Amino acid sequence: MAEQTRDIFTEPDGDPDTLANLGPLRALAGIWEGTKGSDDHPVASGAETDAFIEHYEAQPIDFQTNGPQLYYGLRYHTHILKPGEAPTFHDQVGYWLWEPATGTVIMTLAIPRGQVALAAGTCTADATTFTLTAQRGLTTSGIASQPFLDEHFTTTDFRITVTAHDDGTWSYDESTRLVLPDRPEAFAHTDRNTLHLVAPPTPNPLARAAHQA
Repeated sequence: MAEQTRDIFTEPDGDPDTLANLGPLRALAGIWEGTKGSDDHPVASGAETDAFIEHYEAQPIDFQTNGPQLYYGLRYHTHILKPGEAPTFHDQVGYWLWEPATGTVIMTLAIPRGQVALAAGTCTADATTFTLTAQRGLTTSGIASQPFLDEHFTTTDFRITVTAHDDGTWSYDESTRLVLPDRPEAFAHTDRNTLHLVAPPTPNPLARAAHQA
């Protein structure tokens, strides 16, 4: 007998309460601020370090399915400024996703300079720290850049480590390796910050509807 074809269409029943099912991402839900960010980036003369302040919002979305796959997640937006300056230093949007069945964490990111990435890693549901990575050339956890960036600031890989702390804050430490035409070695563009809660998350639409019913 021929082997039975795997069912890739039937969707599982998800829980309307996303906040109760975020696993390690629960610590990131809410509205946050960080005032002691640090950014190391390349400049014409070599490297430069800038301090930054950050407003970070991560709100729960309704559960998502890909056939039998089930994800719970957060939609996030981070807006970063240099202290005392009005122009945006960095702006980024995307999703944090948690797949309970496999212990997979995914982060998607997009920045308004023509670059997107999908980083992934695994951990337990109660983990207080996890690391995600993306690599140029991969189609499953990769990086795509517009032509100028791809030629002159070639991003070879990206790594982010997130840690939830006992005092209710969380921090990230990330590194983006860049190959520049005038440098003999890849440059590690790093960012790090610790974020403090300023407002709780808003329950996702399904959870609000269930509460009102």
